[in-house]
Amino acid sequence: MGSYVMAVWSSAKPGRDDEYNEWYDKVHIADICAIPGVTGAKRYEAIPASPAKPDGDYLAMYELELDDPTAVLAEIGKRGQSGQMKISDAIDSGTAKMMLLKRRL
Repeated sequence: MGSYVMAVWSSAKPGRDDEYNEWYDKVHIADICAIPGVTGAKRYEAIPASPAKPDGDYLAMYELELDDPTAVLAEIGKRGQSGQMKISDAIDSGTAKMMLLKRRL
């Protein structure tokens, strides 16, 4: 079994940060953590003092423990298409970027 991280950068639509964060913290994190192989999550907010501009204002880091991390991506797609996982319209979908990383240490 492998250890991975799924990193997701995203931003809220202008003026909708409170709504976006409410949905992400109270709905979306639980939806993603309910997927087999996802063992936990943490969220971060970029600060203006950062030397480089991030891909989004917010970063979610999901811990994955499974053989094939792409199975999580497939399950997210499946649950999204079936309506089991709802995406808030407060998210600026143009900023959402996802990356799978394999733990080295």
